[in-house]
Amino acid sequence: MKILVIEDDETTGAYITDGLRQEGHSVDYIDTGNDGLVQATVGQYDVIVVDRMLPGIDGLAVVKTLRGAGQKAPVLMLTALGGVEDRIEGLNAGADDYLVKPFAFGELSARINALGRRPPVSDEPTVLSARDLEMNLLTRKVTRGGQEIDLLPREFALLEHLLRRKGRVQTRTMLLESVWDIHFDPQTNVVETHISRLRAKVDKPFDTELIKTVRGSGYRIDVE
Repeated sequence: MKILVIEDDETTGAYITDGLRQEGHSVDYIDTGNDGLVQATVGQYDVIVVDRMLPGIDGLAVVKTLRGAGQKAPVLMLTALGGVEDRIEGLNAGADDYLVKPFAFGELSARINALGRRPPVSDEPTVLSARDLEMNLLTRKVTRGGQEIDLLPREFALLEHLLRRKGRVQTRTMLLESVWDIHFDPQTNVVETHISRLRAKVDKPFDTELIKTVRGSGYRIDVE
């Protein structure tokens, strides 16, 4: 899933962001209410995680503004305020779920996954495909020719990135930034290693190769 985290505490933000990325999600992290509101408005997210107490515009105002603008992505609100009235206020503002700090990451992940499984209320696709390859973003199930393919979280995230941009070349830098959140590391071969593993599962057992290498440029999903 593509997730936006708006949290002003750097330690908590890193804890959430790193954990979700390790599970294979694509995560953007913003540390102010104002910037978070802008990012949530221009981006396409499956779930938005918002801290209630934020500098500038607080979490309640962020959610109310998003709902007023027609943003329908599920919102999980985080807060140190755990009273009944506080939870009611958050839910009435437009949040879909409410989690009180401190929290266990496992519970946060479970709540995010539950929100991601809800029927979509926008035009954002829940199934990505190319030829006979299909990826269900809600169930996280990948099949080719009706045969299920077992992918590790990072392999799933890499294939999701390529499928969302099928037919378009994705450079090594694009993949590093989007899938691994690595902005500059010319020495790493993580992209090549994962492309090789992905091909072994998605292409090698089948007659047609879908993941193409564009020499000197990068990779793309073949749609011809």
